[in-house]
Amino acid sequence: MKINATEMKWTRAPKQYTVTEDRVDMITEPHTDLWQRTYYHFRNDNAPVLQMETNEEYFSFVFKTEFDTKVRYDQSGVVMYLNSDNWLKASMEYENDQIQRLGTVVTNNGYSDWSSTDIDASIKSMWFRLSRRGHDFCVENSTDGVNFKQMRICHMFNVEKTISFGIYACSSEYSSFSASFTNMEMTECKWLPHDGQAPDEEE
Repeated sequence: MKINATEMKWTRAPKQYTVTEDRVDMITEPHTDLWQRTYYHFRNDNAPVLQMETNEEYFSFVFKTEFDTKVRYDQSGVVMYLNSDNWLKASMEYENDQIQRLGTVVTNNGYSDWSSTDIDASIKSMWFRLSRRGHDFCVENSTDGVNFKQMRICHMFNVEKTISFGIYACSSEYSSFSASFTNMEMTECKWLPHDGQAPDEEE
């Protein structure tokens, strides 16, 4: 199912954006981010987030983002934002003129972690896919929208049946950049059931 972006809802809309049925463009503002606690000793909860709701417990959400990041921590990607203490994001995050971080942040009960891998800074577009199976989630990325690679599997402790998910972009430092989002679709869950070791028996 193609997603009509005009039906999605903003949490903290940026000052500059345009939304049509099949495209979202935004310009980030300085000092915006999503981050909670850990050793960085700061908390941010002011990034613009555009989401839709669903009570489907098995689905995948896929889209393409293009971005003109150029300052450290400029980022653009996918988000599942429940509230300030519980959310999941995955993005391309600019580091310097040589590398950027392709990473995922999982935030449960007000504490964030971060897993990432370094990729070339010249890459300025990426596909993301977020899949849900109940309280568990899988994030993948792709350079062509066809072949996806796993980034992260995680459990969200405070998920209810209805969740919100969508897109975001932000600039943690004193910077601003343009990001666009296209090809947004909600499909059957592409993250297949595990076919390896049998699950433990319930006690």
